[in-house]
Amino acid sequence: MAPLSDVRILDFSTLLPGPMATLILADAGAKVIKVERPGSGDDMRDYEPKLEGEGLNFAMLNRGKDSIAINLKDPEAKARLMPLVEEADVIIEQFRPGVMARLGLGYEDVRAVNPDIVYCSISGWGASGPKMNIAAHDLNYMAETGILGLTAGSDGAPVLPPGLVADIAAGTYPAVINILLALRHRDRTGEGCWIDVAMGENLLPFLYWALGTSNALGQWPRSGGETVTGGSPRYNIYRTRDDRFIAAAPLEEKFWQNFVTLIDLPEALRDDRIDAAATREGIARRIASETAEHWAKVFEGQDVCCSLVCSLEEAMQDPHWAARSTFARKQRVGGKEIPALPSILAKALRGDGPVNAAPELGNRAL
Repeated sequence: MAPLSDVRILDFSTLLPGPMATLILADAGAKVIKVERPGSGDDMRDYEPKLEGEGLNFAMLNRGKDSIAINLKDPEAKARLMPLVEEADVIIEQFRPGVMARLGLGYEDVRAVNPDIVYCSISGWGASGPKMNIAAHDLNYMAETGILGLTAGSDGAPVLPPGLVADIAAGTYPAVINILLALRHRDRTGEGCWIDVAMGENLLPFLYWALGTSNALGQWPRSGGETVTGGSPRYNIYRTRDDRFIAAAPLEEKFWQNFVTLIDLPEALRDDRIDAAATREGIARRIASETAEHWAKVFEGQDVCCSLVCSLEEAMQDPHWAARSTFARKQRVGGKEIPALPSILAKALRGDGPVNAAPELGNRAL
C-alpha cells in the first residue's frame, strides 16, 4: 500500500512549485484534486511546447491527478466545493498572501469547518514582511538573496541559471517536507496547522557557507574569489583544446594529488597554498593543451572528481540512467508515450509501472 493512499489533497496551486509538490505526494499515493478556473484552467495548460494540443509542461507536472473547474468568486460554485474542503487532509495554495482569505478559503475559514486541516501556502516572500506582495519569479529570488551575484562569468556579469532552483528546491521541496511533517504531527496530536512556505527565504540555506563566514567573521563572499565561486584551482571549470570544458572538483587532498599527477602539472605549481592563481593558470594551460576526449579517457575510472561538461543530449544518453531505470516509467501526452518526470521518491515508496495521464480540465464533476 502506498504510504499516502489515505490522504486527500485539494490543490489550488498553478504553474510549477505547488503542482510539482502535489505530483510528488500523488506519486506516494495521495488522492489529488486540482482546482482550476473554468475555461482556461492552469496557465501551464497553454504553455508551449504542445503535443496534439496538450501542454507538455502541464502534463508532466499534473499526471495522476483529477481536475475540477470552478469560479472561486461565485458563491454558489464555492458552496459546491465545500464538501471537498471539509473532507480534505491537505490544502495547498500558491496565491499572493491574502487572496485565499478574500475568497473565504483562507486557513481560518477552512479550519472552522475542518479543524485538523494541514494548510500549505507557497509564496515568493512569505505571508509577512515588506516584500510579501511583491511579484517575482525564480530569477528575482536568486537575484535578491545574493545567489545570482556569486555566479559572475569571465566578463563579470551574472550567469543566467538554467535550473529553477527557487521554485523547486525552495518551494516544492520545503512544501512537501513540511506537509509530511504536519501529517505526522497530526497523527500524534490530532492537530492540523498552517504552513507558510517562502521561496526567497528558503534559498538562504544554500548559502550556508557564505552566511557563516560573513556573520561570524564579517567577510562577505566574492564572485570568483571563494572556494565554490571560482577562487580555488580545486573547484573550477577549465577549457579544453577543442573548446569543451572540464568541471574539476578535486577538493580533498587525495583527489588533488591524483588530479595533478594525471594532468602532469609542474611540480612547482602543485602546492596551491603558495599561489592559488598561478596554480589555476597552470592547470588551465595543461587542460587547454589537449582535447576533451583525451581528458575524459585520462580521468576515466580515476578518483579525481572531474567531469566533462555535457550537453543535455549527451547527459541523457548516459547508461547510468538506464541501469537505474530512471526514465522507465512512461506517461501519455497528446497520444504520444514519453518518459515520466523522474520521481524523488525512493522506489520502495512508489510503483514503477505506467502512470496516469494528466487530467482534462474539469474531468471530475462537483
